[in-house]
Amino acid sequence: MTEQGEAAPAGDAAPERHAPTVSELFWGFLSAGVSGFGGVLPFARRMIVEKRRWLTAEEFTDLWSLCQFLPGPNIVNMSIALGLRYRGLPGALAGALGLLGAPFFIMVGVGALYMRFGSVPQVKSVLAGISAVAAGLVLAMAIKMANTPRVRSWMALFAVLAFTAIAIARLPLATVLAVLAPMSIVAAWLRMRSALARTTGDGR
Repeated sequence: MTEQGEAAPAGDAAPERHAPTVSELFWGFLSAGVSGFGGVLPFARRMIVEKRRWLTAEEFTDLWSLCQFLPGPNIVNMSIALGLRYRGLPGALAGALGLLGAPFFIMVGVGALYMRFGSVPQVKSVLAGISAVAAGLVLAMAIKMANTPRVRSWMALFAVLAFTAIAIARLPLATVLAVLAPMSIVAAWLRMRSALARTTGDGR
């Protein structure tokens, strides 16, 4: 659901938003955690934006950007932030426990098997294949996130600069964030201010 007087961006999820209950937060993130072999994030995005429609694609990108900037595992930050947004502390706990519960026990079992059979050549081949699939999942999700209206605007320049600085120039992440984050915040504020001025002018 978009704000009054503002058109829904193309490609956003559903016209009407669904506010999840505490139990829905738990089971939703539990399903994402169990399904997320090779990486939870693509499955979590599909669950949040496309299936359950808790956030629009634009809102997901905004919240994910904040979670990416904060310390800690990004997807765990997402489950906590989304739970807090809708149901406060109980929602945050439900999201985090749902996300981490089942994968914790699965990982303990898989870790024990890896310690015993990790050196077997066939197991190494399986792990190499899983790594390729995981990289593909992350790339697919990145392409979906890049298709939001904000990232398709000139603000995408900051994404290109960040990618170039980290992936190509191999600059430290902290340095890149310290330089680009304030610049992108100021640019976004100026963009919003300009849009508001145009809206006000059109309404006169």
